[in-house]
Order: sequence, then structure tokens, then C-alpha cells
Amino acid sequence: MSWQDIVLAAGAWVFVIALIPAIRAEEKPPVSTSLMTGGVLTVYVVCMFTLGLVLSAVSTGLTATCWWILMVQRIMK
Repeated sequence: MSWQDIVLAAGAWVFVIALIPAIRAEEKPPVSTSLMTGGVLTVYVVCMFTLGLVLSAVSTGLTATCWWILMVQRIMK
């Protein structure tokens, strides 16, 4: 595990924590925002796995999941 993997994973966890209030709130971001962000982060996950940055990939996957949840919540609203 490289220091870069740890730094990227820590940053992803900060984003996960920052998104928790949005997931719990009544107001949600637009579907287009959630779709674009979730999609790009999902592509990042694949790239990180292929680079061997497993910790970063898992953490970024959680961040992407938060955005997908926000999208579904907005659609279901």
C-alpha cells in the first residue's frame, strides 16, 4: 500500500462523511448532478483498481454509492 493510496482513500472518506447530511436531508441535488458525479467516480474506481490502489478504489466506491443513493432518492421523491 502506497502513501498515495492512503491519501486518496482519506480524501474519499471525507467526501462520504460530507455527503451523509445530504442523504438524510429532504432536499436533494438535481438528478443530472448525481448521475454525472456517480458515473465519473465509478470510472475512477475501475482506474484505481487497475493501478492497484485498492483502498482508494473501495473508498471512492463508497463515495460513488452515496451519489447513486442521492440520485435514487431524488427520482423517488
